[in-house]
This record gives sequence, C-alpha cells and structure tokens, in this order.
Amino acid sequence: MHAISSNPEGWSIVKIPEVLFFQEGPGVRKWQFTDGGVKLLNVGNINKGQINLDSTKIFISEDEAFDKYSHFLVDAGDLLIACSGIILDNFHNKISFAEQKHLPLCMNTSTMRFKALDENVIDLYFFKYFLQTVHFNKQLSRLITGSAQLNFGPSHIKKIDLFLPPLAEQQQIAAILDAADSLRQKDQQLIDHYTALSQSLFLDMFGSYFKNKSCYREISKVTNFIDYRGKTPERTTTGTPLISAKCVRTGYFDKSRLDFISSDVYRQVMTRGFPKVGDVLFTTEGATMGFTCRIPDGLDMFAVGQRLITLQSNESYNNTTLEFVLNSGEIQGEIFKQATGSAVKGIRSAKFAKILIPTPPIYIQNQFAERIQVIEAQKQRAQSSLEKSEALFNSLLQRAFSGELTGKKAA
Repeated sequence: MHAISSNPEGWSIVKIPEVLFFQEGPGVRKWQFTDGGVKLLNVGNINKGQINLDSTKIFISEDEAFDKYSHFLVDAGDLLIACSGIILDNFHNKISFAEQKHLPLCMNTSTMRFKALDENVIDLYFFKYFLQTVHFNKQLSRLITGSAQLNFGPSHIKKIDLFLPPLAEQQQIAAILDAADSLRQKDQQLIDHYTALSQSLFLDMFGSYFKNKSCYREISKVTNFIDYRGKTPERTTTGTPLISAKCVRTGYFDKSRLDFISSDVYRQVMTRGFPKVGDVLFTTEGATMGFTCRIPDGLDMFAVGQRLITLQSNESYNNTTLEFVLNSGEIQGEIFKQATGSAVKGIRSAKFAKILIPTPPIYIQNQFAERIQVIEAQKQRAQSSLEKSEALFNSLLQRAFSGELTGKKAA
C-alpha cells in the first residue's frame, strides 16, 4: 500500500488484487444445462441490489457443480456483481451479497464475486459502495472503450486503484451509506408495489382481450405515430428540451436525462410532427429498444430525438392503455421477434407499424385510465421521495470518498 497526496489523511491507494480475491464465472455451455440440480448465477439474477434466483431457470447437474465447477460455487457473504451488458448508470443495481438462502449456487460467465483476503484490512460493504463511486466508474470507463455498455472481467479489475481508509473508518462509512441506501430501497419498494398494483388491474381488465385474436389490429391503424429519424442534433447547455432515448424507461420518463438544443436546431429537428404531453414514446433500437412511457406533464415546447417513435391517441386508443399494452410481455415478445441486428438490435418503423395489438372498447380503456390515475398519483409521491433519497445517498457517497463523512481532510 502507498499513500497519495490527494487522498484524505490516513487513506491509502491499493490495487484491488492486494486486498481482495475476485473471480469470474466459467463459460458453462447450453448443452450442460439441466432441468434441476444446482442453479447457475446469471446477469439477470442480480437486479435492484438484490439476488432473485426465480428470474431464470438454468441449472447444472450436482455432479458437475460439486466436482468440475466446485471452485466456482458461491459462499454466503460473497459480493456478487454482473459484469457484462451493463449500462453504467444502472451498475449500482447489479451488485449484491450472496446469502445462505441462495445456496447452493454456481457462478456463470458474466458474473464475478469478491472476497476479502484479510477482513482486518478491508470491509466488503465498504468495497460495495466503492464500486458505485465516480472513482471506480471513471477508471473502468477508461479501460473499456468503444462501447456504451460495460463488459469487463478480472483483467480490468486488477488495474483499478482502490481508495482505502483504515478499517474502522471503512466500517463507519459503510454504516452511514447503509442507512441512506435503506431509505431509497424503501421508496423503491413502495414504487414497485404501485407498479404491481397497476399491472394487476391491467391484467384483470384486459387479460381476456389478449386471448381474443379477433380484436387485434395493426398499431398504425389504431394510433397516429411520428417516426423521428435523421442525424443526432447538436446539444447545448440551455434552450429547448430534447427528449432522447435515454429519457425513456419502462413505464416512466426520466426528466433528469433531458438534453437541450437551440431554437434554430429545433426547427430543423421537428419536421415530422409535434409531440404533446401524454403521447407515448417508443425506443426503436439499442440497449433501450422496446422501452415505452408517456411524455409527462411539466414540459412546454420540446423536441424528440432520433431512435424514437411518438404514438398519439385517436378514437381507438387512449394513451394510458396503449402504454400498458406496448409494455406487456406478449407485445414486447413480438417487438423483439421483429427486431434485427446482431451487435445493436433495432426494429424498423414499417415492421413496428404492422405489429398487431389487442384493441379493447374505448369505454373500458377510459375506465382503466381513470383508475390508473389514482394509483399513479400515489406512485408519483413515492417517486418524488425516491428522488430525494437518491440525491441524499449520492451526496453522502461523494462526501464519504472525499473523507468528509469521517472528518478527514485531503493530505
């Protein structure tokens, strides 16, 4: 270990292999998969900082797990991360600890685990939060070039510098951040509750229509849609808000990701039609392909960027129902079936326009929209609370790794 002048007093900078054992899972082949045995850990099992083994059904035999792959079996207390196909802004959700209830569990490719070489030197909970800092993200981004997604392995991790205070200080920082993280998790759980409630109402009211193929019609026949193509417009720091694909999440709009363009560029961009608050946005390609949400209140004049389609309601559909239908598992499956491309998936406008969707009577759609409005009002309050708890956590995280939380100053 060696100290550096810009670190808080008493902190050191080390390479991760000096204090941690880390290991990526093996490349288990599909032909090795079995219907039962020992579960294989996959990227999709780690979400929202939790491990959910019910989200995949991939196993290997007990014979292989406890023999050939015994050194890849997870232990309770291991820090697990996903390390492939990760969007940088979402990486904090792809980190979690293994618990006894998850075992036996075998690692698979694109997942990694960490263990302390000496628990008197490093606290794994402290390291979990280091992985969420700008210090880690910047180093990793420099090591990985040419991709919008994170794909990394042990060769990258061994080059990362870890800022390491004394153990007692690590534990103090971890305890403070644990409390802040607990607040945002509770807010997220409340949002998830309202999301599940909305989904349950949707299935109750429209499940039968998904089974009745006679009521299916092409998207282009029941909505008006504007396809935004062309070159990426030049951004500015102020001006007219620009909605890009990164603003669109499944079922919600992320205002924090808005860009801006000048008034001159606005006139050049908006030649295909003007979107309105409440219109449904659909992303056509990339990591967010298929994401769908409505344009929220609070926007006046704004533009829509490339790789997006705006769907506007007509006499056949209201926007609330349309958003839920497009986000349904059946229609999402059809969207991905129609997509093309190997490195970057995308769906052409002509193919998207011809996708068939169930079209319930408009009066039932309107009843659904009224009920959803009540649920969404509560969900919005929870979302506002989450934004505040996220801001608090991020502020504490930044202060923690500058030494401010423990009263240390830069040397």
